[in-house]
Amino acid sequence: MPVKPRGMKKPKPPTTKMANKGPSYGLSREVQMKIDQKYDPELENILVQWITSQCPAECGRPEEEGKSGFQKWLKDGTVLSHLINSLAPGSVAKIQTSAMAFKQMEQVSQFLKACERYGIAATDLFQTVDLWEGKDMASVQRTLMNLGGVAVTKSDGQFRGDPNWFPKKSMENKREFSKDKLKEGQSVIGLQMGTNKGASQSGMTGYGMPRQIL
Repeated sequence: MPVKPRGMKKPKPPTTKMANKGPSYGLSREVQMKIDQKYDPELENILVQWITSQCPAECGRPEEEGKSGFQKWLKDGTVLSHLINSLAPGSVAKIQTSAMAFKQMEQVSQFLKACERYGIAATDLFQTVDLWEGKDMASVQRTLMNLGGVAVTKSDGQFRGDPNWFPKKSMENKREFSKDKLKEGQSVIGLQMGTNKGASQSGMTGYGMPRQIL
């Protein structure tokens, strides 16, 4: 029987080192950086000029320049509600300042609903969290640009500021027709398609029957 030499230790199996994983928020942070790059400081200046021209003095202006200051200014929804009310009075029935998060988000939500009634497409509206959490301030800028464009296009005397700040929007031209007009149109279509008045099945043979030749 072989004798095991003293002093020799059994070799340990090689250990495999785990790959060093980055922080879990790495990807979301990268996405956020790309979103932030879409934010336009020059556009911010135009929007601040317009909003301060359009809204009552109590709305003030951002305490600091830049995305963060712009977000804090609009975050609770009161300035935005005053903005849409200045364009379409009564759009937001109740405007109140609150320190509670859900109240602020509700105020922003009322602004967004009023914008859709005003003529902004749902696809052009930012999400409440985009503003309240500052996730996508570029989307907030796009909504406000669309709002300014519709306001300029309406030419109803409610817009205040420089019309050249915003491109005019194409508005849907809805046409209303009376019942008589609709009936008249249906009769015209019927005549264009032809009529079967006076037609008969005389001289036609039944399906599958041989035709008689005299």
